[in-house]
Amino acid sequence: MTIRRVALRHTSLLCRHNLRPANSAIRQWPRYISTPGGDKPERPRGSVGKFLGGMLVALAAGGAVVLYPSMTKEPQKPHEAVIEYEKPRPIAETKEDNRDLISSQHLQVKKSWENPGVYAWGSNSGRVAAPDSTDAVVKTPRRIPYFDGQLLRDIKLDRDFGAAVTENGDLVQWGTAFSRANPMPAETLKGKDLAKIEISRDRIIALGKNGTVYSVPVAGSDQNAGEKRHQSSWLSFWSSPETVNYRELRPKNLAWGESVVDVASGLEHALLLTSKGRIFSVASSTSDFPSKGQLGIPGLNWSTRPEGPYDEPHEILTLKGMNITKVAAGDYHSLALDDNGRAFVFGDNTSGQLGFEVEPQFPFVDGPIPLPFNKIYSGSNLLPRVTSIAAGGANSFFTVDAKRIAGLKEDANSVRDLGRVTADTWACGSGIMGSLGTGKWTHISLGPSKIKPLSGLYEWDEKTNSVVPIRLARLSAGSTHAAAVMDNVTSVDASDITSHNDTNWGADIVFWGGNEYYQLGTGKRNNIPLPTYINPLDGGEGDAEKGRQGEQHRFQITPRTTVKLGPGGSGRKVSVEQRVECGRFVTAVYSGT
Repeated sequence: MTIRRVALRHTSLLCRHNLRPANSAIRQWPRYISTPGGDKPERPRGSVGKFLGGMLVALAAGGAVVLYPSMTKEPQKPHEAVIEYEKPRPIAETKEDNRDLISSQHLQVKKSWENPGVYAWGSNSGRVAAPDSTDAVVKTPRRIPYFDGQLLRDIKLDRDFGAAVTENGDLVQWGTAFSRANPMPAETLKGKDLAKIEISRDRIIALGKNGTVYSVPVAGSDQNAGEKRHQSSWLSFWSSPETVNYRELRPKNLAWGESVVDVASGLEHALLLTSKGRIFSVASSTSDFPSKGQLGIPGLNWSTRPEGPYDEPHEILTLKGMNITKVAAGDYHSLALDDNGRAFVFGDNTSGQLGFEVEPQFPFVDGPIPLPFNKIYSGSNLLPRVTSIAAGGANSFFTVDAKRIAGLKEDANSVRDLGRVTADTWACGSGIMGSLGTGKWTHISLGPSKIKPLSGLYEWDEKTNSVVPIRLARLSAGSTHAAAVMDNVTSVDASDITSHNDTNWGADIVFWGGNEYYQLGTGKRNNIPLPTYINPLDGGEGDAEKGRQGEQHRFQITPRTTVKLGPGGSGRKVSVEQRVECGRFVTAVYSGT
């Protein structure tokens, strides 16, 4: 306490010495605080107060010296903006070279003609996407070397096996389900002039151009087992045994000149469409007989089937006289479209893939019933007509042309857009993987949902000088993903006689759905519930060569045209187009004849 009093006393003395106020009372105020007993004699003034005062002055002066430069320094000048100009592109040496330099789409079209073949990606556990690789997945499009330079009539892909029809109509198979010892592509069924193929769980359903339907085992060991048929030549006295064991699916009671013109297959069943618009259904797998109503014949199952082969075709009498024009099949359900634009559905409906609300007590419908699109468009003043159907896995897709008509209270003469057509795309079924394309992760569909990014689209057609709807040219549905090719305006007419800035471009193509095996081709593994573009098939290699490295360009698929193949058009002249095929966790784009 004594020390504190001394310090305070000296501090007050210092203040008194420096300030020297005129009022003596005020001058004594510090003393009264520090020395409450004012009658005590003053102690001698020491040097402690002077020391403290000096320290304060020194600190103040030092601080001023330190802060002065920063207080008087000019503000920092902002960095000068650096203008980055577009990188100079290579100088074009020819008219064609200039087109490659200014357009990624032109380059894609050109490369599809110069180097026809097959790109595949997705699951490779069965050596399907890349037969020569042991990679579990192929994340981005990769060429299958076996098909380099080839045109194909068709291709179908499962996770464990692949099948294709060559330009000559022969069957090619590959994958571990075909041969675990040698999963590389190899020709199997030859000389049948095949036009199209479909696949079930363990067999290939192949349609010949003459209407004959063949059922071929997937496994090479099954093809070599059992008694084989004999192939006859035009010389009746000469024949040779077939190299592959197969069965023929022959619908009964075909009319004169009637033949099978289209086929579709699920995991256990197949649909055969004839030239007279009739449908026959048949068991397409040897592992299980169809039992979920997908054959379209009420009451038909393994125990009630008629005598004869298990894979005998049966006509769907409910649709007789409807003049069916298209058929499609998912894993366990079926679709049919007639020439009046009406869609018929039957089979499994546990995910709402038939377009009706799921009823647990009725998990499937064993006879064809119409899907009422008129009810869906009710009150819109639009008259719908289904134009195409597609199915895969537990999903169904429908494209609809909706024509504007006059409403009940409208004067047709006052409706400006009377007769205008809107092209819509609808989907139903399981959407938990995003495979509906609606942007929603829907477990079960209550009815068809519109895919808005693929509906109500228009563009200006310079050839007709009019606005036209953008329809879908093709829709391929896999087990959990899908792809759609837009029927937008394309151009493949650039030539030596057109402008050097006149370029070719193809059709837009989008992908959506499950991506657990990278089957969407984005290089990422996340599922996508909305249609999305992917990069060019070569991964941007061609763009980089033309000075566009790092730029983002989308893949456009080449439409059908007649062109000379090979570098610089040095090869043979053919009619060719690129097609997309979505399979079971695998996708392919191929050059189709």
